[in-house]
Amino acid sequence: MKIGYPCINLGLSCRPSRTFRLQNLTWERLRETVAGNLACLAEIVRWNAQHGLLFLRITSDLVPLASHPRNRFPWPEAFAEKFAEIGKLIRAYDMRISMHPGQYTLLNSPRPQVVAAAVADLSYHAQVLELLGLDEMAKIQIHVGGVYGNKKEAMARFLRAVDALPERIRTRLVVENDERFYTLSDVLWLHRKTGLPVVFDVFHHELNPDGQSLAQALEAQAETWKPEDGLPIVDYSSPLRGGRMGSHAYHLDEAHFLRFLEESRPYDFDLMLEVKDKERSALRALALVQGDPRLISSHVEASKRG
Repeated sequence: MKIGYPCINLGLSCRPSRTFRLQNLTWERLRETVAGNLACLAEIVRWNAQHGLLFLRITSDLVPLASHPRNRFPWPEAFAEKFAEIGKLIRAYDMRISMHPGQYTLLNSPRPQVVAAAVADLSYHAQVLELLGLDEMAKIQIHVGGVYGNKKEAMARFLRAVDALPERIRTRLVVENDERFYTLSDVLWLHRKTGLPVVFDVFHHELNPDGQSLAQALEAQAETWKPEDGLPIVDYSSPLRGGRMGSHAYHLDEAHFLRFLEESRPYDFDLMLEVKDKERSALRALALVQGDPRLISSHVEASKRG
């Protein structure tokens, strides 16, 4: 088990997700922004390794407007060396990496232009992971998308879109259950049709259950991952008390988390904490997991290397 958090480290002064508006797109602006974002990503990777957090979701905004048709600047070539340096660092620390495109990356949209934009966005995410020199264990995580008035047809469109994807994208793609439309059972059905591994989101499963217990869900999820995919990925959070439905908690709910750890044994997975205070809750979770046999010793070894 490796534990991590998404995208930014709140305790650091830098952010790897600085961006700008399309109207301000110039090569100079893009080059300056990407250089800063990559420098911050390297800083986060080092900080995480020093603190034993060996799972990181890299922000989709690392390269602003990367998949926009107006962005024709040669950023992959310009930053190839820097990407390679960061990738070497990630591999040295044996850190798990994932990415998660935003809510508008919709493979099952009925509008062809939306699907085309989604494929371009997924291609950008795959290119980032390729430039980092990471293998197929570095995954791109997506939701199924909307229902658009007919869930059966929306799922069929998703299948067709996945089937048409280039292999370099498809081998990294994983699909997640969501809190409104697609249950774990739905994405398990999609797995059987596509072969895509399933990311199990615990919080979404609580909000949008399908009758499976946590243990049953983890058992079913584990069967969708092949050895070359790495350990299954589990997203974890708890509800924000007093917040709207679907809002993630600001801080780790320790009692809830400890129940999750107990109920999830003996299933092994890499754990992404989608808690709003990011690395703070991840560090607390890491402390609570000490003594769990699933927590691999490389947390300690990475801390020493860092």
